[in-house]
Amino acid sequence: MKGQIKMTRSIEYRGWLTLLSRVLCLFIVLIVPAQAVELLSVQPSELPGKQVQIQLTFSAPVAVPKDFSIQSPARIMLDFPNVTSKLERKPIAIGVGVVHSLIAITAAVDGSDRTRVVLNLTDSLPYTVTNAGERVTITINPTTAASSPAVNSPVETATSRPNTTPVSTSNSTGAALRDINFRRGSSGEGRVVIRLPSSSTRVAVREEGSRVLVDLYDTAIPKRLFRRLDVTDFATPVTAVESRPNGKNVLVEIQTSGDFDQMAYQTDEVFTLDFRKLTPTEKEEIARNKMVYEGDKLNLNFQDIEIRSVLQVLADFTNMNLVASDTVQGNITLRLKNVPWDQALDIILKTKGLDKRQEGNVIVVAPAQELAAQEQLQAEATQKIEELAQLKTEYIQIKYAKAADISAFLTGGAVHKESKSTISDSTTSAGKKVKNSRGMENMLSMESDLYKGSILTPGRGSATFDERTNTLVVMDTAVRLEEIRKIVTRLDIPVRQVLIESRVVVANNDFARDLGVRFGVSGSMGSVGNNELMVAGGQPGSLAVGGFDKGPFGLNLDAGAPYNSGLIDSDNNQTLITNLPALDPSGSVNFLIGKVGSYLLQLELSAMQKEGKGEIVSSPRIITSDQHQATIKVGQQIPYQTVTGTGSNTTVTTSFKDAFLQLDVTPHITPNEKVVMDILVTKDSANYEQKTDAGYPIDTRSAETSVLVSNGETLVLGGVYERTKTYSKEQLPWLGDIPVLGRLFKSESRLDNNRELLIFVTPKILKGDIANTGK
Repeated sequence: MKGQIKMTRSIEYRGWLTLLSRVLCLFIVLIVPAQAVELLSVQPSELPGKQVQIQLTFSAPVAVPKDFSIQSPARIMLDFPNVTSKLERKPIAIGVGVVHSLIAITAAVDGSDRTRVVLNLTDSLPYTVTNAGERVTITINPTTAASSPAVNSPVETATSRPNTTPVSTSNSTGAALRDINFRRGSSGEGRVVIRLPSSSTRVAVREEGSRVLVDLYDTAIPKRLFRRLDVTDFATPVTAVESRPNGKNVLVEIQTSGDFDQMAYQTDEVFTLDFRKLTPTEKEEIARNKMVYEGDKLNLNFQDIEIRSVLQVLADFTNMNLVASDTVQGNITLRLKNVPWDQALDIILKTKGLDKRQEGNVIVVAPAQELAAQEQLQAEATQKIEELAQLKTEYIQIKYAKAADISAFLTGGAVHKESKSTISDSTTSAGKKVKNSRGMENMLSMESDLYKGSILTPGRGSATFDERTNTLVVMDTAVRLEEIRKIVTRLDIPVRQVLIESRVVVANNDFARDLGVRFGVSGSMGSVGNNELMVAGGQPGSLAVGGFDKGPFGLNLDAGAPYNSGLIDSDNNQTLITNLPALDPSGSVNFLIGKVGSYLLQLELSAMQKEGKGEIVSSPRIITSDQHQATIKVGQQIPYQTVTGTGSNTTVTTSFKDAFLQLDVTPHITPNEKVVMDILVTKDSANYEQKTDAGYPIDTRSAETSVLVSNGETLVLGGVYERTKTYSKEQLPWLGDIPVLGRLFKSESRLDNNRELLIFVTPKILKGDIANTGK
């Protein structure tokens, strides 16, 4: 019994340990986030029976992907949740069977990475997807397309889909659609969210022009969802979303505008379509990689037919002359439906490693290596002919450009740069002929960057020029001389001219006010006859010659008696209690306040107020070439002195500093008749209030900008605004702070000067003879 009890307890312990370990493993799986799997490589291959197999290799096992397809354009798409791609984010050329290219795109969806693999096909065919841990295989079998349609059967590790019915099967007929909504993503993408009846609802996506159509099979739509959503205000590629019944199915029509990238994915019963605007770089890349086929469409369906016979069929269809090399051999099986004939020809040639060359209405077909070898031999023969060809001399008269510039361009040398156009003061060059075509050196410099070397025959050709007659002398072979004549004809053209009209306005508004007071006491002991005389008026004076008092107000109070008052000192200074007059008075008012005994109380109020308004306008004009700088200067030169030497051997030299208002404009004419102007405004002025021993300092202000304007449109440059506002007060301590009476013991000065600079610039593109534009 004891042994049986021990055995039972041992079994129970083992059961508990097993259960505990399983719970622990499950807990670890739940709390540890899944590591993002990476898509490492793509391996295409062609299998027996004309099958195409695409094998995707991952860094770790992945789940069965969600897959679906569209018919126009023919594509197969697979979505891998929690997977990132290590492949390049651009189409990868496959060129095996109906698979044209492949692209893998990784995007963040609902906080996790999702990678979509898109197979670009030349035709819509059935396919199967097989998951084998770290490898996912897509097999496309074109041989079954003509015999029998593929049957959709959901399998855990493999699925079989025709392109018209992607995703999965559905056993629920007539299930109601739950919801259709639209959202705007954080990056400006349009997002259509469809809540399906179940995760097994079949969905097909196709494009028709600017519309994206989503078919929901065996699905009913409630009345509340039978509607049209206008989403133009969301500023996304999607403009409207309309849902309506379509027989036993539901059709969701999405109206789009502009170029966009579409991505569809499904999470449980939520099916989402993202529409993202393409960037300018992506648009350029698509335009470069996109091949445009304009031939008439045809249908081809052959089993194991000779390649030469297929070429004969295409030649008969197009009425083109076709020449096939003897090395063009082999058989091909193809089924092409509604495909342009030139696209069908490219597909056939690429499949068999062939290439073509077209001259007029004759197409030559041969292996790519054979054509490349022939072209190399032809290039070597042409080079030999040039090395042995006779040299000829040609004299080319240059009309508008400089022969030196074109000669340097032909030989791969540097292009000479000219000095810039300048107007000083208020003079104008409007109505004058412009020498040569300034700005030609800019065109030559840009062209020389394209050639990156000499255009002449290496080691044989030469080019020189005659500056007096502006003639180009070229020695080279006849073939090269013909090319050089074409180049010179294209470059030797008059460069377009721009008339720069400017108006410089300097407006000022000045105001100054100065108030002052003088207050004093003086005495008088004399008389005129028998009567004492007291008169007030005039400016304060001082002692007269001979010792007679004229009084602080300039009056002779005692005509005969000597002055015996002690209120004017021996230096003839006035005896003032407060001496705070206006600095530069325009006038004064004198008062005699009263007489105390023989003493006079005197008060003088002085004031100055000045207002000034002015406007200085100058209208210089100048003509310059495209991409050539024009300079307008208005101003003066400030003299200053410099002393050199020491002791008695010193020399004083007077020099001048520039204090200009300078406007530099460089116009560039765009192809759509607009003008881009690079503008630099510099305002230098002398600071007369801060004079130094060497002279007056120069205050400098500048502004630089680049702006696009229409032809004849006026640009206003403002903001060079100066305001000087000062307030000063002089007073006797404490006494000047007394209300009302404090005015007798202080003086005040106010200054408020405003000055603004406005510049109006109007570019006008000249047409025809510029000699007639100086009106």
